[in-house]
Amino acid sequence: MSGIENIFDIASRAMSSQMTRLNTVASNIANANSVAGSREEAYQAIKPLFETEYASHAKTSGVATVNVAGIVTANREPSKVYQPEHPKADDEGYVWGAAVDVEEEMVEMLEASRQYQNNLEVVSTLRSLMMRTVNMGR
Repeated sequence: MSGIENIFDIASRAMSSQMTRLNTVASNIANANSVAGSREEAYQAIKPLFETEYASHAKTSGVATVNVAGIVTANREPSKVYQPEHPKADDEGYVWGAAVDVEEEMVEMLEASRQYQNNLEVVSTLRSLMMRTVNMGR
């Protein structure tokens, strides 16, 4: 990955990471009511795994940003519901619901959205300040 050169690089990577976070939340919410015929087939919530990337001159500047290192599944137990009439029911009459906590996902969505907006505000403010600086010379 290329180096961290300026505030735009930092904000861009942070916004990209939050967009990945929002996409995983959307996938989890979309699958929250799905059912499967076995524990292994039940949908597992996914979460982005973040890592900090430091600039080459981080010791003197303290500059760092975030990247998505990967997507992992949450370690949750799917719900077991007795529905013998369901076409996906196992031999004992149970279906397995997705291991997704919708309330938690909504909190994740709000947090990711706020983080994205904060980074967007940083970029907007910086551009405005740069334009003011350019116009001062005229």
